Amino acid sequence: MTPLSDTQKQLLFDYSFGLTTESQAAEVEDLLSSSHEATELYNLLRSALSPLDSVELEPCPDELAERTIMRLKERARAAGDRLGELISAEQTRTVPIRVPFWRNWTEVVAAAAAVTLFIGILLPALGLARQKHWQNLCQSRLSDVYGGVASYVSDHDGQLPMVAAAPGSPWWKVGTQGPENHSNTRRAWLLVRQGYVVPVSFLCAARGENIRVDFDPAQIARFNDFPSRAYIQFSVRIDGVSPSQATLSARDVFMADLNPLSERFPLDYSISPSIELVKALMTANSRNHRGRGQNVLLCDGSVQFTRTRRTTFSDDDIYTLQAMSCGCKVNGNERPVSNADNFVAP
Repeated sequence: MTPLSDTQKQLLFDYSFGLTTESQAAEVEDLLSSSHEATELYNLLRSALSPLDSVELEPCPDELAERTIMRLKERARAAGDRLGELISAEQTRTVPIRVPFWRNWTEVVAAAAAVTLFIGILLPALGLARQKHWQNLCQSRLSDVYGGVASYVSDHDGQLPMVAAAPGSPWWKVGTQGPENHSNTRRAWLLVRQGYVVPVSFLCAARGENIRVDFDPAQIARFNDFPSRAYIQFSVRIDGVSPSQATLSARDVFMADLNPLSERFPLDYSISPSIELVKALMTANSRNHRGRGQNVLLCDGSVQFTRTRRTTFSDDDIYTLQAMSCGCKVNGNERPVSNADNFVAP
């Protein structure tokens, strides 16, 4: 049987702490079902970490976590070569272990308690650091998209990327390749098709889904829209009037992490959707960041992460129309009555 690689061991370690993405967790579960060595290592890790099961972790304030991480980095830089010397010395030093049985167990328990306390303090900070990392990657991709939009506007006499869509067009039909401009994402695909944005910029890194986007130029030219919903994990603004007539302010929303409504539309485009809005759906954050919040790209190119479905500039819910309320049905062809209603879909 092939020994576990360092990458697989790291995955098992992350999985034991609950730090893996959905796709990584699935990979670990497959590994556990097929490798006796992986199962033994996982059981060993879980046994060592079992004291943590009784520890209730309180949410760590963002400011405290960030300060903790900064201090750790500063201490690591300050240690420099001295840290390496100390590690080398400890690795070569031999210390005979001659302690009574009961004292040995007392020290083991004390060490376990110290490790538990250390992890209880540091783990929330590390979890926040990982969240911040994914948020920053997501923001970087949204910024790349905006850079492509800015270049497109510069090359097209100030016009935003647009496709002519008939009133009532089903904006939820992402991936249809016919001549009809149904999907709201076709204007975003126009940026890919004309070389302004690379396809991977429309994937949110925080979702942790391994999606290959190595399209060759011939494939890109042949598609009229993204090949399927899987290839765009952001929602694009739907304007209340023709894009050519749209007047958007710097604080209007241009794109955002995927609208929770988008997860509810059927994959079969022959079905006429009718999604009932319930309170949970009307308050849910995007699944891109596991419900913790969403990145929002504004028309001035800035990106902000919000823990609610609103920006700091407006009390307007970006994932529903102002006319929508609990109990009403969404069919996938609704549009704002004006551009003052920020609405991103699908």
